[in-house]
Amino acid sequence: MKGLTLKPLVSAIALTLALSGCNTANISTQENTAPNVVAQNIINNNADNPFFKPYDTYYNIPDFDKIQTAHFQPAFEAGIAQHQAEINAITDNPKPATFENTIEALEFSGDLTIKVANVFFNLTGADTNEELQAVSKVVTPMLAASEDDIYLNDKLFQRVKTVYLQKNSLNLSTEQAKLLEDTYQAFARGGANLDEKDKDTLRGLNEQISKLSLSFGDNLLAETNAFELVIDDQARLSGLPKDVIDTAAQTAIKRGHPGKWVFTTQRPSITPFLTYADDRELRAQIYNGYIKRANNDNANDNKKIIAKIAALRAQRAQLMGYPTHAHLVLQERTAKTPENVYGLLDKVWPAALAQAEAEVAEMQKLIDKNGEKFQLQAWDWWYYSDKIRVAKYSFNEQQTRPYFSLENTLKGVFYTANRLYGITVKERNDLPKYHEEVRTWEVFNEKGESIAIFMGDYYVRDSKRGGAWMNAYRQQYNMNGVNSKPIISNVLNYPRPAGDDPALLTFDEASTLFHEFGHALHGILSQVQYRSQAGTSVPRDYVEFPSQVMENWMTEPEVLAQFATHYQTGEVIPQSLVNKIQAASKFNQGFATVEYMAATKLDLDWHTITDFKPKDAAKFEADSLNNMGLIDEISPRYHSTYFSHIFAGGYSAGYYSYLWSDILGADAYEAFKENGIFDQATSKAFKSTVLSQGGSQDPMALYKQFRGKEAGIEPLLRSRGLLKE
Repeated sequence: MKGLTLKPLVSAIALTLALSGCNTANISTQENTAPNVVAQNIINNNADNPFFKPYDTYYNIPDFDKIQTAHFQPAFEAGIAQHQAEINAITDNPKPATFENTIEALEFSGDLTIKVANVFFNLTGADTNEELQAVSKVVTPMLAASEDDIYLNDKLFQRVKTVYLQKNSLNLSTEQAKLLEDTYQAFARGGANLDEKDKDTLRGLNEQISKLSLSFGDNLLAETNAFELVIDDQARLSGLPKDVIDTAAQTAIKRGHPGKWVFTTQRPSITPFLTYADDRELRAQIYNGYIKRANNDNANDNKKIIAKIAALRAQRAQLMGYPTHAHLVLQERTAKTPENVYGLLDKVWPAALAQAEAEVAEMQKLIDKNGEKFQLQAWDWWYYSDKIRVAKYSFNEQQTRPYFSLENTLKGVFYTANRLYGITVKERNDLPKYHEEVRTWEVFNEKGESIAIFMGDYYVRDSKRGGAWMNAYRQQYNMNGVNSKPIISNVLNYPRPAGDDPALLTFDEASTLFHEFGHALHGILSQVQYRSQAGTSVPRDYVEFPSQVMENWMTEPEVLAQFATHYQTGEVIPQSLVNKIQAASKFNQGFATVEYMAATKLDLDWHTITDFKPKDAAKFEADSLNNMGLIDEISPRYHSTYFSHIFAGGYSAGYYSYLWSDILGADAYEAFKENGIFDQATSKAFKSTVLSQGGSQDPMALYKQFRGKEAGIEPLLRSRGLLKE
């Protein structure tokens, strides 16, 4: 999953909103004191704050060794004040508004805020603690209020509008024209056209949504960390692989249960348990612990929070002149309307559901054949689908682990990037990092020139939110005389090495490494003028496209032969096992597609409500799932109370983006298959039209430049085995 898509203009503030859920409160700098004076006073009183001077580090990497929690709030306060002073300088400029003194001046503003936010919000995702969470609750309203102060500043908007109305006569470059369009639309969507009464209402709505989103995330983290399945009878571990058992024993020691085994609702723990544990009662227990997170009618319950968020978002959308929140969000996405998204889902859903029902019948047949007297339930799916996979293909994912050590898979990722784009990497152990487990590489282009720093943070821990993502500690840009090289990070949640063995990945986990590095390449290979257009600063339903494409090389025999070697013997993965992987790749795709699409439909249903009265969240979800025809044996990938993508992240009304991007990815990879998976003309075209361009042009225009046509749905259906040929 890609981390964030930044708005033009105040990138750091948009970064905040993408993580916290939206804008918020009305907090301003000290009354009757010039903002630049406020900023300077804060800086003078915090001389040891590392944010107030250039980092004394290679590549200007954040000086993590010196940055303390206490440094963030004053740095944010100074950054907000500095930013306001820069805005005042634009609005008070007696000269007529021009692209340079208004649009570019806005783009160049807010450096200190961006500098601080890039560190702070990456840390709150990857290595948080109670102190950082407390700071987040203070600074998020401050940042969002600052954004409101900008987007609702009528003097500023009038200057932006003046330039916008002249756009056809300004002789702007493509990047400049896109920046102007995005800036104007950001103001319009930020409420600039509202009257003062409605602007005040908007501020209040933003404040409430932001606070609720923060509470949602805190509740979910607390619930996830609180659950543990403690096993003290070794016989109940039957079916589990040794490395999974060893990791559970280590987790038990860490959680104060020495001599026992502990499993959690973190993906690296629950997924192998559901797949291999023979004990059906325990599978049901951990599964229900997972799907009931923040839905236990306790202090961490999220039902009322999500209902309130959805209602407030609907109210805000209508205040802005849109029928629903989904209409507001999708206007700036490539999908444009919720009707278009529902239309796409309706095309895929019947084939996926039919395949899922066939998979249910096959598993139930196996259950009956074994003489077991029960109907398949959701917590049985992973277990019995794995049995079917083994029976059909003599294959299960545990067979792949010895060939996909983390170290070797990283080599495979870097090998692929080198063959495609000519980049090489050199690991650096002498650079600052925010956690001892972080690894750092310097990235070089085909000419041997240093172009980026890449950080990898791979192991699960309680201080890290779940999932996998890419973020930037600094984005690439070349503006205002500054050539900024990117600092990009991938964050994942793999189990730590067990015993003396290296960290071993399943094939799917290894594929995720390729996926996230696809996002990283989008940031590393960016070549744009403006920071707000760099790398992954593209519409949410386009951002997953490059990473979906990158996954495809993982399955290619030519690539596997380069890195998939047995961690003990050095044997290259046998072709027979590769054949099994490929044969099984379309297996269980009914389930995978349906559980994802159920969450997608649930997201859209929450965000196409038109009234402002909070719903009964449990009933709303049940009705939504029933109306879409979801079968009982499958749960949506995310139930509402832990659907952080949409209630505490940047994917509200946008979870469909993975499917939308996967359509582009499947279609684009056909170009590589047609011409050769490492064909230099094809990879050069992909780099020049997609990876290097970021959000500097219309994304679908860039796609058509690369592919020469619009993407069709057939390659996706074919890749998932859902197309009957």
